[in-house]
Amino acid sequence: MITRPTNRTGHGQLYRALLNLAKRDITFQQFASAISRAAFWLEDRLGASNGSFEAFAYAGNKDLRYPIIAVAAVKVGRKVLQQYPFGRTGVDGRWLVLLHSPFTTREAQLHLLEKTNCRAFICSRSLEATCQGIPVIPAPEFHHLPREDIAPSYAYAKSWEEAMKDPWIIFHTSGTTDTISPFLITLRTCRWRALEIPSDNLLIRQRYRVPVDIDEACLKTVAASAAALMGSLDGGQIIYGVNTGFGGSADSRTKQVEELQRTLIRELHYGIGASAASERTQTAMNANDVAPSRRTPILEPLEHLLPNVWVRASILVRINSLIAGHSGVRPVVVQSLSQTLNRDILPMIPLRGSISASGDLSPLSYIAGTIQGKPTIPVRLGSADGSYSDTTAAEALAKVDVASVKLAPKEGLAIVNGTAVSAGVACLALWEAHQLAIVAQLLTCMSVEALCGTDESFDPLFGHVRPHPGQIDCSNNMFRFLERSQLVHHNDGNNDTLRQDRYSIRTASQWVGPVLEDLLLADQQIHIELNSVTDNPIIHTANGRMLHGGNFQAKAVTSAMEKVRQAIQSIGRMLFSQCTELINPATNRGLPPNLTAEDPSTSFVMKAVDIMTAALQSELGFLANPVGSHVQTAEMGNQSLNSLALISARYTHTALDVLTQLIAAHLFALCQALDLRAMNLHFLDRVKPQILDITRTAFAQETSVSFGDGHPAMEELWAAFLMRLEQTTKLDADTRFDTIMEALQPVLIRHSDLEQGSTTFLSNVGKWTAMCAATCLESFRAVREGYGERADATPYLGVASQRLYTFVRDRLQVPFLRPAHIRTPYHEVAQSHTEVNGEGFGSSNPYSNTVGSYISTIHAALRSGELYGVAMECLRDAQ
Repeated sequence: MITRPTNRTGHGQLYRALLNLAKRDITFQQFASAISRAAFWLEDRLGASNGSFEAFAYAGNKDLRYPIIAVAAVKVGRKVLQQYPFGRTGVDGRWLVLLHSPFTTREAQLHLLEKTNCRAFICSRSLEATCQGIPVIPAPEFHHLPREDIAPSYAYAKSWEEAMKDPWIIFHTSGTTDTISPFLITLRTCRWRALEIPSDNLLIRQRYRVPVDIDEACLKTVAASAAALMGSLDGGQIIYGVNTGFGGSADSRTKQVEELQRTLIRELHYGIGASAASERTQTAMNANDVAPSRRTPILEPLEHLLPNVWVRASILVRINSLIAGHSGVRPVVVQSLSQTLNRDILPMIPLRGSISASGDLSPLSYIAGTIQGKPTIPVRLGSADGSYSDTTAAEALAKVDVASVKLAPKEGLAIVNGTAVSAGVACLALWEAHQLAIVAQLLTCMSVEALCGTDESFDPLFGHVRPHPGQIDCSNNMFRFLERSQLVHHNDGNNDTLRQDRYSIRTASQWVGPVLEDLLLADQQIHIELNSVTDNPIIHTANGRMLHGGNFQAKAVTSAMEKVRQAIQSIGRMLFSQCTELINPATNRGLPPNLTAEDPSTSFVMKAVDIMTAALQSELGFLANPVGSHVQTAEMGNQSLNSLALISARYTHTALDVLTQLIAAHLFALCQALDLRAMNLHFLDRVKPQILDITRTAFAQETSVSFGDGHPAMEELWAAFLMRLEQTTKLDADTRFDTIMEALQPVLIRHSDLEQGSTTFLSNVGKWTAMCAATCLESFRAVREGYGERADATPYLGVASQRLYTFVRDRLQVPFLRPAHIRTPYHEVAQSHTEVNGEGFGSSNPYSNTVGSYISTIHAALRSGELYGVAMECLRDAQ
């Protein structure tokens, strides 16, 4: 499943809803909203399968012999289809959930356990102490999605005896031994959704090849649907794709129902990519090639294939749909599909060719061909060490001793007619987008520190007066990320600088907040799709009806992916603005041009990074365009509407990779900027007492003025020095401090009395200027060299920036960039001497990197997910 962001609420809100329901102060619709919080918690804590729940509320007398007819259907993961009551199977044992009752006695608890035959309490930690000697599972809080889609209330009658048969039971107790209620709520879960994967995440863990085990109860449901299909077929029904043609050819009829499925799969293998005959084809081409060695492919063959993790995700989602028991396949089909995952047999699926209209027909046909054991289907066979070898489906199944499957009626159609590939690929993209949204907030906080901004922009009052949930979450995060930072300033407007920060950091929470909300809505859409039946026709197992419709249309996936790409572009635009402001001396508040640690006339280290980020953001802008507006009519005019969901999901992954490159470049620049800030603070700590001491001694013999401790000139002099230091970052060090000290002379003159003083004052001012400039230059160079050898900005950073900076500097070994780090090492040049055109080649140079290689190291940490772990630690700290 996709891990869902949550909003938290106390038990008291649910308790009040129960009481208000008893007093008829709220509607059952409102009650359903309250009870859904408990349902979400149950789903996450007890592994309740990401499926649908129904919540039933009862009120009556003390022994519940006269339940009031009242029921509210609650959406959890997907809308409850009230006309199709799903069966409850595969639940082992019962749980008693104690929601909120601080006065419940131990006797009442024991009475409840005995009455309900439940095995343990689930209660709040505050009630844990009252459950002495009773099995308890602590539940710290209930939570729910911010957007709740509650199905309409409807009437439902149920007796106490019937209620006791439900696997999940929640009681609210009144606290006395003889009164168990006034409310009983039972949650009935559709256990067929439960693929028993040892992970909290249905898809992402496919990166790590987690084995799949299907519940036996699910297989019984699957078998029942297959039996219902055969019953309808034997009864002479005309069923689409079973005894008819497909799509626009559905007006044809056939009795060769098994051959029809094999024909369908065989004729959907039309994609361009690797094939079992590719080596033979290449040999034939080379035989007729005048100069085969000179013919180099523009694209590598693997660029035409779905990545392994996409294939694994697609197979898993297809299994999850088929085991719902509405597709008419036999258990052997889903078992064989699970074996392809467990034995790591992954078909080589062409990247292009699906319009995601009648599902992802062609990509899924390669999965069907794999379990058929076709010698024409190329696959990758995994080994214990994680490597893969290329072979065919027939050879792979034989090697791992897995039997091939001969498709029965409808089974080929059931496999290919669905949105599994689009949904699986989209889910992976969405997970990545969630991670990058967190990283973007962290980088924004680092930008605030690097630009000496303020945390005032994230004060909670802004969210209080404009309570968009995304804005509130974002501002709360960033406000806490910046805690303990010594680089955050509180601007009072008493100088001539901007009174407030620029938009890229000041409005970050208002910019990112709606993005987070869009991602949550996309998350909801994909979550539903992952846990839905998406083929056609579907089978109502209870009455044998064959329903023909269009659940394969993947527009919901397209809708989600368009939102995600828009979100990616928005995040990229914000980070790009921050990065350009950081590099530009006109906007970076005293940092050197191009973030160079050297003289700005000889080093332009971040100028190319500035250009790079502009290129990346331009590409993100293009990729943000909608895919779904480019629909073409296909398949004899039958598929006049097609979602293009897989295309949209693919481009979303492209956009994600571009964004990670932009983030890597920005993080590289941020760490450089933070080091420059720290180095500057080291310099100021060293030079301030030196300047003040020179000022005191240079004019000690003057009668016109005495610049002793506490003289107002000293404070003004230092303030003027800081301002001039910020304004002269474009100058090289050997001229910079002469310029600064000359600009400070009027401060001294203004605080002297030349008419009554010594005529030597002005000459002393000249000597003072030269001495201070020389001292500043010497100190600056000493600090630059010393800090460059032992760079560490962590003492000045906020809690989140410390983690990220340390990860880049220590874990990834990306240094505070000096010229030596990117000079060409000796072994790369043919010259034997150690100086070539000033490059300073030498065998003692330990570095062999470029700016791009350092950024690539950060990018690799993002793509591998390693950096996301650091981001999640920061988020946990903030919460």
